[in-house]
Amino acid sequence: QVQLVESGGGLVQAGGSLRLSCSASGRTFSSYTMGWFRQAPGKEREFVARINWSGTSIYYVDSVKGRFTISRDNAKNTVYLRMNSLKPEDTAVYYCAARTGSGMWSFQSEYEYWGQGTQVTVSS
Repeated sequence: QVQLVESGGGLVQAGGSLRLSCSASGRTFSSYTMGWFRQAPGKEREFVARINWSGTSIYYVDSVKGRFTISRDNAKNTVYLRMNSLKPEDTAVYYCAARTGSGMWSFQSEYEYWGQGTQVTVSS
């Protein structure tokens, strides 16, 4: 069992930056693929980024490539999402997710554990 807790959300102006953190419980964090998803009002939850256990395989949705960076610190059981050049369309609740093993997982149903989410609001 893994428990995930996100933090770092907030209100920021367009063009600004935020860093989200996701802290995980459990001794096997380093074996999990970690993902970030987001859900804007009235929209379905969408994949944002994922990182494998070692940080050697990373993937982003096209809309955030070049602006967002996912990383992890296995010693701290934490995964991060650095968000630069934020746009109003990035406004959403951001969720951290985890699953065992390594793979090309980008669908909600492929992830076993979820955090409660953190709100990111980008004003124009």
